Amino acid sequence: MVPNQYSCGVNDSVTHWILTLVCEDRPGIVHAISGAVVQANGNITESQQFSSDDTGTFFMRLQVQSAISREAFEAALAPITARYEMTWRLDVVGRPLRTLVLVSKAGHCLNDMLYRQRAGQLSVDIPVVLSNHPDLSGLAEFYGVPFEAHAVTGAERKAAFEARVLEVVDQYDIELVVLARYMQILSPELCAALNGRIINIHHSFLPGFKGANPYKQAHARGVKLIGATAHFVTSDLDEGPIIE
Repeated sequence: MVPNQYSCGVNDSVTHWILTLVCEDRPGIVHAISGAVVQANGNITESQQFSSDDTGTFFMRLQVQSAISREAFEAALAPITARYEMTWRLDVVGRPLRTLVLVSKAGHCLNDMLYRQRAGQLSVDIPVVLSNHPDLSGLAEFYGVPFEAHAVTGAERKAAFEARVLEVVDQYDIELVVLARYMQILSPELCAALNGRIINIHHSFLPGFKGANPYKQAHARGVKLIGATAHFVTSDLDEGPIIE
């Protein structure tokens, strides 16, 4: 985990901020944001940006070190975010994300996440694990994380499970939902309700090789490279925007 505070001088306490923003792609955005950071006495330690040609949208993520308060930093950003009609968020590096994990029967992903959380290698706070099978209750208990199992058999029970997911999201102010080998297709309604907050990870053959035996399909086509793909979950199965 990355420390939130850094010592700077005798009395100054420097915070490592994360600024993310989205807006219509226009000239001058980077210059304007950089100027606001300078006004906040900030030092940019990392900068990433992307322009989507097909949508005309600009995305940016900055890490900034500054001793300024959140209120003062937001005040420095306000004229720029208003001028460019930005959707933006200011957060702190290393702050654990409140994370809901959904699982089925396979335990390797859940075990890895819970182990890394306990070891301080993964900045997440997992208040509860939800599953459609009881198989992994012992694993969650070992790590001291509450576990709930609700059968998902038929449309009515599936709807009840997804309603419970939304209840947990509200109850714990969940920021991120991770599908850790959760072997159910989420409804379009749940995907829409949690748009941009559900992620999945799978082999890189999807969505190029769909259906049964993707490895066999890829081998038959002569694929020479395999990896993993992390993506946002949408109603289009395994076709959401790729994160990495």
